[in-house]
Amino acid sequence: MNRMLFPLLAAATLTAATAHAADRPHNLILFVPDGLRAVSVTPEASPTFAAIRDQGTNFQNSHSIFPTFTMANASALSTGHLLGDTGVFSNAISSGFAVTAAAGSVTPNLENDAVLGEMDSKLNGNFVDETAIVAAARQAGFGTALIGKLGPTLMFDHQDRTGGPTIVVDDATGTAAGIPLSPEMTDAMNAAQLPLSTPTRGVNSDAGDMKTPGTTFANVIQQNYFADVATKAVLPMLKAKGQPFVLVFWSRDPDGTQHNQGDSLMKVTPGINGPSSKLAIKNADDDLAKLRATLETLGLAADTDIVVSADHGFSTISKESQTSPAARASYADTPTGFLPLGFLAIDLANALHQPLYDPSDKNAQILAEHHPKSGSALIGADPAHPDVIVAANGGSDLIYLPKADKSLAQRTVAALLKQDYVSGIFVDDRLDRIAGTLPLSAIGLHGAAVTPSPAIVVNFRSYAAGCDQPIACSVEIADAPLQQGQGYHGNFNRGDTRNFMAAMGPDFKTGFVDPAPVSNADIGRTIAHVLKLDIKAKGKLEGRVIGEAMPGGAVPKYTAGTLKSQPANGLATTLLYQDVQKTRYFDAAGFPGRTVGVDPAKATASR
Repeated sequence: MNRMLFPLLAAATLTAATAHAADRPHNLILFVPDGLRAVSVTPEASPTFAAIRDQGTNFQNSHSIFPTFTMANASALSTGHLLGDTGVFSNAISSGFAVTAAAGSVTPNLENDAVLGEMDSKLNGNFVDETAIVAAARQAGFGTALIGKLGPTLMFDHQDRTGGPTIVVDDATGTAAGIPLSPEMTDAMNAAQLPLSTPTRGVNSDAGDMKTPGTTFANVIQQNYFADVATKAVLPMLKAKGQPFVLVFWSRDPDGTQHNQGDSLMKVTPGINGPSSKLAIKNADDDLAKLRATLETLGLAADTDIVVSADHGFSTISKESQTSPAARASYADTPTGFLPLGFLAIDLANALHQPLYDPSDKNAQILAEHHPKSGSALIGADPAHPDVIVAANGGSDLIYLPKADKSLAQRTVAALLKQDYVSGIFVDDRLDRIAGTLPLSAIGLHGAAVTPSPAIVVNFRSYAAGCDQPIACSVEIADAPLQQGQGYHGNFNRGDTRNFMAAMGPDFKTGFVDPAPVSNADIGRTIAHVLKLDIKAKGKLEGRVIGEAMPGGAVPKYTAGTLKSQPANGLATTLLYQDVQKTRYFDAAGFPGRTVGVDPAKATASR
């Protein structure tokens, strides 16, 4: 070779390699601390979360997607789309068919790997009908792993159920219902001396009952296992492969402990602000600290983005109502005068003068002084062809009208407006405008979804108790099996929509406080952008790329507004929102005076 040509070729090769390295996406860890409220994060209580917030990018104007449930927000985080496109309207939805993996129910809870698989198989192979970001990363050659809470973890690559190349370790790992471990992953876990089956939650799963307090222990044992899997097996394996990787770590705490905590039986204070919830926040913080330490040890920290986004906030449960017929009846597992599980379905069947059936009990009829086993119910003369389906979820419920009867929709809304536990009603656009309600399209629930669309979404009343900062001590009526004083979410109050969000790494600014509104759908879109994934959308209800959080990005103009329905019975569903160009963010909604955060006089300042 010509002696003059060799240095030129070597320089060209080095330049090409440098350019390739510069163009190569960084690694990314998405850490989801389930149910972590932004107001709960302090340097004392959660130093790791606080450090990422304060040293990296702080998304201080954060938004969970309503209904503020885990699976709904998992669909937004994993696709970058709102629920009108993903069709994951809550944790429990109407599937449109009897789901075998849910004991034949037509209102399955989606926090189940087998249910997700069956939903995919019955609905064109992808019931969400949008490409998940980890699935796209896998197809683009990234190393991919999903670790943590059963249900939402799998949402990021739910169509591939082989256990490889995407690694999946959740509550069901090691059982017949779980995603299998690949031989490579099995070898890595054996080498790390880790069990091949996930331990149970143990005492953390004890929710107590109306006479016995729930747990006072965080979910430490199970989450220590997940953290060990991530740090001792998965991250070393991903590094050894020498390719960019994406890891999703979905921490059940603080959500699991906040739900079941036994600090406040039958009392709304301290509610979810007691010592057990604080232990749960520390538990999640400790897990993230372990991930960060391992990145440093493996030499991966400088090339890895860490995005932290809670799926939703949280509130304390109230079970009180002065108007509910269900609350005046007697139930073996419900304190006298309190709302039973399934109260919405019971009251609605009573108002419509129709029998009530239980989809969680082989459609058996629900008799007096009994309630639906899961809260969900079928209303009408024939449970195989009901007039009304209620999917009970917690701080809000879904109502389906399979026959799209507009007259029935009017009567249903009229019945709901009489109940003091209701605060905000949203109705399918195809059922026409009904006074007192806003359309589903106003809150991103009317789109390209392939799952059945709810006809009516009912938000429950909320209020503040126990502190001078309402979103720090929000209390909500919850259609759930837990007791007054324990914790839930799903509501349209600002305590539930104000989730914790922050990011740190080479693709994000340092020491930056983002004042613009940001949502979980934006997080999904931004992750796809950072990873340089080319994902073709089917629906139009997408989040935005959070460009202002990236080096050189400018804060976009944003404005705030209020949307009100026509009143009915003196009640008007009121929505407080913010806009960044065509992207809308939902702060809170309900009847003024019945929802924490719904005060048009205090709407977020425009910019």
